[in-house]
Amino acid sequence: MAPWPKLENAQPNPEKFTEGGTSQQPSTDAKGKDTDQNASGTSVAKIELLPSYSTVALIEEPPTVEDPWDLPELQDTGIKWSERDTKGKILCIFKGIGKLILLLGFLYFFVCSLDVLSSAFQLVGGKMAGQFFSNNSILSNPVAGLMIGVLVTVMVQSSSTSSSIVVSMVASSLLTVRAAVPIIMGANIGTSITNTIVALMQAGDRNEFRRAFAGATVHDFFNWLSVLVLLPLEAITHYLERLTGLMVKTLNFQNGEDAPALLKVITDPFTKLIVQLDKKLINQIAMSDPEAQNKSLIKIWCKSITYVTQQNVTVPSSENCTSSSFCWTDGALTWTLQNVTQQENIAKCKHIFVNAQLPDLAVGIILLIISLLVLCGCLIMIVKLLGSVLKGQVATIIKKTINTDFPFPFSWVTGYLAILVGAGMTFIVQSSSVFTSALTPLIGIGVITIERAYPLTLGSNIGTTTTAIMAALASPGNTLMSSLQIALCHFFFNISGILLWYPIPFTRLPIRLAKGLGNISSKYRWFAIVYLIFLFFLTPLAVFGLSLAGWPVLVGVGVPIALLLLLVLCLRLLQSRCPGVLPQKLRSWSFLPSWLHSLEPWDRVISLLTSCCQRRCCCCCRMCCRVCCLMCGCTKCCHCSKCCEDLEEKEEPEVPIKGPEVFSIAMSQDVRGEGKAHPDALDTKSTFTITAF
Repeated sequence: MAPWPKLENAQPNPEKFTEGGTSQQPSTDAKGKDTDQNASGTSVAKIELLPSYSTVALIEEPPTVEDPWDLPELQDTGIKWSERDTKGKILCIFKGIGKLILLLGFLYFFVCSLDVLSSAFQLVGGKMAGQFFSNNSILSNPVAGLMIGVLVTVMVQSSSTSSSIVVSMVASSLLTVRAAVPIIMGANIGTSITNTIVALMQAGDRNEFRRAFAGATVHDFFNWLSVLVLLPLEAITHYLERLTGLMVKTLNFQNGEDAPALLKVITDPFTKLIVQLDKKLINQIAMSDPEAQNKSLIKIWCKSITYVTQQNVTVPSSENCTSSSFCWTDGALTWTLQNVTQQENIAKCKHIFVNAQLPDLAVGIILLIISLLVLCGCLIMIVKLLGSVLKGQVATIIKKTINTDFPFPFSWVTGYLAILVGAGMTFIVQSSSVFTSALTPLIGIGVITIERAYPLTLGSNIGTTTTAIMAALASPGNTLMSSLQIALCHFFFNISGILLWYPIPFTRLPIRLAKGLGNISSKYRWFAIVYLIFLFFLTPLAVFGLSLAGWPVLVGVGVPIALLLLLVLCLRLLQSRCPGVLPQKLRSWSFLPSWLHSLEPWDRVISLLTSCCQRRCCCCCRMCCRVCCLMCGCTKCCHCSKCCEDLEEKEEPEVPIKGPEVFSIAMSQDVRGEGKAHPDALDTKSTFTITAF
């Protein structure tokens, strides 16, 4: 390497690197070592220059910055298989089988908790969801219909339930296909909230949360962006209604069989022991049935017999008789013979709340809390088991299999194959929420990249519509055409979205937006909850409220907000791409108040509000917490561990060091200080190394 260039009068100044240094010139001894001496001749500091290096190497090799989206290395820290004896290999096999059984068990309870969570949401907001559908004047507004679809699906946590209500209303001529299409689009958005909630459970680790939240919200962004483009197009051209209507009339469909419910066969025996709901009641409320409003959604009788008998009944006059031969009078009363339908209950259901005598809201809240706790616990255990199983060679094989593309020139086929895999898996489990929720932890621990999870999610959107098509084919003859047309509208809406946001790599905007949101949420984790509430609750409620006021109010408020968002987007693009065309003031957002262009002030406010959980401990509390930590080994999330950390920080003194202020130099110094600024450092010797770049 080339030596350092010789500079005239260049002397390293120790005062610029340490406190307490002296300003005397160094004297060189016979051995070539530099020492500083004070007036008494005592040696103060010894400086040894490290070997010189070329500055060209520093310029040519800039420091590498780690990409936060790179998949982590899942290293195997255990004993290698080749180093184990026979007993160790047998134990390893049994441990692997045990972990696999535990993983399947926790996955089973995870899916069951999702089913119970859906039932809890239906108990809490099911009747309100039915009332949303009962107002036909509001449903004629496509924007209001879209927001109703979002809110209802969020309330019942099931796009299948909201879609079945829409199909029933269309079949009963209470709703037209044109008015039902925006509701189906909203149901497509609302079903993506489940895996976003699941992603919140991985907020403990920033890197895992960044990947998991981005992998969950890529589904949200795809649905919202598709609606922003396709809803105005459908309102103007009605292409989905025309296309599906033409297909239904052209093809000669016949009634088929119900779609296979493979997952329900496994989970229903357990979930039916917890609660059973009469889901037809929500349909009756949506169809404005007054008797259904006062009934409970909780099913009491699971087995009953309905039979028809002929009975003598009184009618107001002879005109109300069924026929003249079955009509007679007895004094002032007119009697006739009519068929009367009666239902006889035989056996009660065998779930926990069958005899609870509690209102639907109370049962819903209880199930909501229990299902969320089970969901969190199962997800934590699934992540831990996956982290212990997916190590070493197993992790390498799985990551290569899932994330590797086909060789050139067939690399583009890989994404479309992933779409087919996602559709097939969703068709098997019959729920896009279950598939995407199971995918989220794998993204978080780094087994699947977001680029690979994106086509799997798109395939899941298609898979959930194919099950609806098969269910529509099993409908009765009078509702077959309308239910099939609605299911095909849902199918072609997702196909249109995929054509918009997947084939060309430049148009895969949901991936970039999800990664940006993941970076923000990993830094400010409270923002994930704000995003969830704002996007799935506040925005639909606000737009729905404006829709109730009429088109003039909706346009008058919505158009300025849309123009403002468009202006901000254009300015942001110009600032990042070509800032030279903008005035100096508009090249950054610094002209705005900090709370308008940065989350830092909001973070300080939230940290201040939550500071009660992070207060420093007094001396007595510190000692008690130290005993607690020693006895039970408190985790990092325990409040006592913070007290112990504060105590350890107080016991360790700090060495004040000033930063480098000159050109790059590396040195090792032995300092013996007698400065006035640090009387505690008398007759002490501290060795440290400073590397300045």
